[in-house]
Order: sequence, then structure tokens, then C-alpha cells
Amino acid sequence: MNQPFDARPQDLPVKAELARLRVRYHKDSRLAYLGHLDLISTIERCVRRSGLPFSIGNGFARRMRVQFSGALPTGTSSSCELFDLRLTEEVDPREALERLRRATPAALAPREAAYVPGRLPALEAWLDRSSWEVTLEGDGIDAASVLSGIELVRAEGVITFLRGDKEKHVDVASTLVGASAASGEGSGAHLVVETRSGSGGSLRPQVLLDAAVRRAGLPSPDVVRVRRTGQWHEEDGRLVEPFGPFCTPGPTPLS
Repeated sequence: MNQPFDARPQDLPVKAELARLRVRYHKDSRLAYLGHLDLISTIERCVRRSGLPFSIGNGFARRMRVQFSGALPTGTSSSCELFDLRLTEEVDPREALERLRRATPAALAPREAAYVPGRLPALEAWLDRSSWEVTLEGDGIDAASVLSGIELVRAEGVITFLRGDKEKHVDVASTLVGASAASGEGSGAHLVVETRSGSGGSLRPQVLLDAAVRRAGLPSPDVVRVRRTGQWHEEDGRLVEPFGPFCTPGPTPLS
């Protein structure tokens, strides 16, 4: 696709000056098993089908200007995924949302859209707090035992695990905000887990649960379901919602 401006690249608007449409969408059903790179290409195709006036980058790759929140572990569902789309002109957010809904599979359906300041940091770096709903089912599995295992893991301070052939380490003290029992249908353990990400990495709920089950001496659960239910930016001890209100932006583009 050609760049939608009749101008030299050096005369084009900088990214921070373009309309920045933030979209919240769900990731459900079988599409919870869609990998992050496949998710990106799917959303890009949906944006193209919607007919929205998206912007193209000025670099060699000339890709659609769209940014995503942090990647979900494969198999994890969500009610709060986000992407930011740069538009060459503003479209009423209600119309933009409806056009995206018509162009997107139901399991990735957009639920909210609004414009946000163009100079906010990129979503993946800015959203550093998450809330997760977790269910573990199996004989001998209950919330109290799993929470005891989580506290044992927290006391150890670091989780060491394998991702592929590589040994990984995550600092539990800085990445685990808290865990608590939650109400839920059926037997097993129903928990809410709050995590924080930063320069030292992030804590995947599945990694925490695997370590907690081992530390507590519990049998491996037959079923584990994880769903992300909230994402925020943590600033000065408060949580900033993805759609604002925001702090005053700085003098230079941050994203």
C-alpha cells in the first residue's frame, strides 16, 4: 500500500501528531491459542478490512502503525487486550469501533475505542500491572493449598524454570503483587493473581502456579485456565486506566 500522503517523507507528520485510536478487545475461545505474531497479522488484516484510514510508517518496512499490549501466553484468554492504531484523520470513535467489529472475528471482538494522547509511551512498556483469574481443577487441589504454595515460592524469592532449552529466572518479590482466593463455579481452586512487569521481566501466572503446586506437594492439576482481566499503568502508587485520565505529556514524543 502506498503512503497516504502526497509529500516527501521528511515533510510527513511525526507519529505523535497522528490521531491515536486505542482499542480494547477480547481474546476468547479457540483464538486464545493464537500466537502473538499471528494475532498481530490477524488484527492488521481486520484493520485493512474495516477501511479505517490507518497510517503507514516512513521506514524501509513501511508497516501499519499499530502497537499492542504485552503478549499473552499461548492458551491464555483475556477480556482486556489493547492496541493503538495511528490514523491519518480522526474518525468518530463509535463509527471506528463499529467498523472494526464488522471486520473482526467474534473471538477477537473489539469492545471499546477512544482517542488517547499521541505522546504517551508505547503500550507494551507503559502497561506494567495485570490482574488474572486462575482456575485449577483436579483431585487434591484447593485454593488454600495453592495459596500456601505461592507463599512458599514468594519466600524463596526467585523462580527458575525452563523455556525451551533456556533456563530463565524471575524475581518474585518485584513481579508478584499478590494472590487471593476467588469465588467460582465448580470444584478446584479459583484465584486472583496480581502481577507487575518491569525492566527485570514479568511473571507468567502459569510459571507461578507450576512452582506453587510443586512447593506445596500437590498433584499436578488436570485443568488450568488463565484469563487476563485487567491491565493498568502504575504511577506514584496509583493505577492509571488505559483510557485515562492521564498525566500531562512531556515535551517530546515518547511513542
